[in-house]
Amino acid sequence: MNEQTTANQMDRKSQPPPHEGSLTKAVESQTAKVPSIAFLVLAGLAVAASVGLAATRKDKSMANFIGLWVPSLLLMGIYNKIVKTHGSDSMSPAAAQEIH
Repeated sequence: MNEQTTANQMDRKSQPPPHEGSLTKAVESQTAKVPSIAFLVLAGLAVAASVGLAATRKDKSMANFIGLWVPSLLLMGIYNKIVKTHGSDSMSPAAAQEIH
């Protein structure tokens, strides 16, 4: 690899990502308002509800259904955290001006 190729790769990495669209921006602005702990609490409640239903009912289908919510809630919490720390516009020129 020559020096020119390395310099070009570094320039591409430092450039802001392309704007992802108004829908993405709207979703991220609403998602960022939700506290990250809310998803963890909801996932914990879903686990507790699933265990409770499994212990008290013969038919386990409702317990399984609620138990399947847990990974989705945790994934939404991860998305929420990523949006708060590295949103799609975090490297936009407007965001860069706010930092400096």
